[in-house]
Amino acid sequence: MKRSRLVTAVAAALLLTTTACGSGFDDDQGGAAQQSAGPADLKILIASSGDAETKAVTDAAAKWASASGSKATVTPAQDITQQLGQAFAGSTPPDVFYIDAARFADYASVGALEPYADKITNVDDFYPNLRQTFTYDGKVYCVPKDTSTLALEINTELWQQAGLTDADIPTTWDQLTAAAQKIKAKGTVPLAIGDTRDRIGAFLVQNGGWWTGPDGKQATADTPQNEAALTYVQGLLKDGLAKFPKQLDAGWGGEAFGKGKAAMVIEGNWIKGAMKADFPTVKYTVHELPAGPTGTKGTLSFTQCWGIAAKSKFKDQAVKFVEAMTTGDQQLEFATAFGVMPSRQSAQAQYTAKFPEDAPFIAGAAYGHGPVNAPKMDTVLADLDTGLQGLATSSPKAVLQRFDKNAKTVLGG
Repeated sequence: MKRSRLVTAVAAALLLTTTACGSGFDDDQGGAAQQSAGPADLKILIASSGDAETKAVTDAAAKWASASGSKATVTPAQDITQQLGQAFAGSTPPDVFYIDAARFADYASVGALEPYADKITNVDDFYPNLRQTFTYDGKVYCVPKDTSTLALEINTELWQQAGLTDADIPTTWDQLTAAAQKIKAKGTVPLAIGDTRDRIGAFLVQNGGWWTGPDGKQATADTPQNEAALTYVQGLLKDGLAKFPKQLDAGWGGEAFGKGKAAMVIEGNWIKGAMKADFPTVKYTVHELPAGPTGTKGTLSFTQCWGIAAKSKFKDQAVKFVEAMTTGDQQLEFATAFGVMPSRQSAQAQYTAKFPEDAPFIAGAAYGHGPVNAPKMDTVLADLDTGLQGLATSSPKAVLQRFDKNAKTVLGG
């Protein structure tokens, strides 16, 4: 879940340098590749989560290629941000590639991407919030391949040891605090939560706030809603009701939870595979995150889209490939193979029927909030995470004001 800031900076510099040198990705005067009709030789670069995903995508691509008469070569990247940056800088991008939601605006803003989403059948079937995640300057560029969301995981044994029952499962901030106090009284750390915007940001959404405006062009952190959200999280930290993973000698929240160092954790549906592999005897339940003071539900969504290079010689065939990869049936096959959730709403019922324990995660897909959708924000967001890591002893308002100041410098006002 973590990226190298150095690699990110290098890749971004490569992108910007290419554009500055006059070979912009959307330059049709000799810059754009001549389109080829008929069978294609697609190069596909993926950021694979492991062997299961690589095999599933490779098999699906081979099936499409066989039916279409084209070739489709799938390559799992070692570091997709770096490799894409170098490929674009050299004007040799793959035809199709994964784009993380947190990186999307960087590529869209320099014309690297073909805006093909309107050519996909029933594009409105993709969750609206996910389509918004891949929207730049009012245009949906690419379609999400799948999605993940955050939820609240509860250790069954530690919950019961604190005298808590199903009736105590928190659906509000007040109830979360009350349950945490009872768990702490039994000598257990109540909640493990990651120390970055990718976890703490959920509380902003639950209180009707966010770091930037809907179009990603305005900094909106310094608001009463956001200050109240960070103040609530700060209270949990100060009172010992929540701790960051590093305070629990853990690399991430799931590790702290699996080792029994915290009774609750806020993590995504990827925790299921980690618990099965590393902590198979730990019994736990999954629930939607508690709503904020006004009853607003909020979680964060994590997704990638199928990007198509603006300079691909096989755009039409690439669109057909993406179409095949994102049908409801194919998404369900991917879900079974490597644990992701479908990004099409029409596949929700089948997914929940097959994986009923994931119902809280899939429920969050309808209202999950994507990452900050603006280019050139890496340094600003890294600074924000640094501020959040010191939240227990710092001023929430100061953290928000600093973000706004830094973001406005990048966003231009």
